[in-house]
Amino acid sequence: MTDAVVVVNAGSSSLKFAVLAARDLRPLVSGQVEGLQTAPHVHVESEAGDVLLEHRWPDGTALTHEDAVAYLLDNLHDHLDGHQVKAVGHRIVHGGSLYREPVLLTPEVLQQLASLIPLAPLHQPHNLSPVHAFHKLAPHLPQVGCFDTAFHATNPPVAQAFALPASLAAEGVRRYGFHGLSYEYIASQLPHVDPRAAAGRTVVMHLGNGASMCALQGGRSVASTMGFTALDGLPMGTRCGTIDVGVVLWLMDQKGMGARQIEKLLYSQSGLLGVSGESSDMRTLLASGSDGARRAVDLYVYRIGRELGSLAAALGGLDAMVFTAGIGEHAVPIRARVAQGAAWLGVKFDEAANERVKPGAPVRISSDDSAVAVWVVPTNEERMIALHVCAVALQAGA
Repeated sequence: MTDAVVVVNAGSSSLKFAVLAARDLRPLVSGQVEGLQTAPHVHVESEAGDVLLEHRWPDGTALTHEDAVAYLLDNLHDHLDGHQVKAVGHRIVHGGSLYREPVLLTPEVLQQLASLIPLAPLHQPHNLSPVHAFHKLAPHLPQVGCFDTAFHATNPPVAQAFALPASLAAEGVRRYGFHGLSYEYIASQLPHVDPRAAAGRTVVMHLGNGASMCALQGGRSVASTMGFTALDGLPMGTRCGTIDVGVVLWLMDQKGMGARQIEKLLYSQSGLLGVSGESSDMRTLLASGSDGARRAVDLYVYRIGRELGSLAAALGGLDAMVFTAGIGEHAVPIRARVAQGAAWLGVKFDEAANERVKPGAPVRISSDDSAVAVWVVPTNEERMIALHVCAVALQAGA
């Protein structure tokens, strides 16, 4: 019997997971249970893409994360190629000021993480829910929390600070940054991809339904576009990104909106969806000929360019740029527009190389004589979490 680890990424209505061999982090199976509260559907496939499990519950069925975990525990073991699960790793959005590295999820740690729910109300409760489920259903399995904020703990104090009274900073009101597991993975790959980028000044763009950018100096985070919450920075699928807080005051005073209404507006009704009035999916917008879609894409590209200048200033120059995540790895026109717009930084864009990018392998999309190297590097948060789980829960003999 060979050891394996489960990696879990839970959202409000879904539970995504992967099982990897502990010895070499080889993916064994992956899948998700989606539509938990409306029309639950589980889909599990092998690394080769063969469907191993497919099940739908009747419409109107409501499942909890605990129900989803129970189903997986009952049905996955026959598809693990002789491997036995020995530990579980969870992506947890917020680790606050306390957790700067992965930790075993003890009752005391969970209590502290629950206190951070106000900092990530739409993510943290759902990240923690399957942890409680595994504690109940499989208490023998050690669980490890891996935090999206942890990688940015290396930001200097000035990059973390808001210009607010010191008493608020003492209570944890500061910039944290997110998508850290993705950035950590990219940083781990850069020495193999481009040693100059790894040792120097690199801006990584994690462009997906959630989007952010991170400045790396020698592979360490020194600045990020996201701040106190995952709402800050770039426009995203449904999140507004950076906004004048005076708009929030105006919504309260002039529209009579309360905190929860504003939360819904800024998190779920804005971004690409709000600007376009059409979709939060970049693929749909790029294929659309509507004025709304054009405005949304234009704003998205413009904001990336603005933030790129800001992060290059924070680094004191730029040696490399990296596109990653769903849009970064697959949206050819977005990469082209961003790279072409960065010509002032010394980027010489290679259009043919950009067109030839295929999923799964790093590709350079700048010319050989470009002062700034531009890369597309696939991210792999699941592998990063599995690596941490093996180090914290298995090698430590937990």
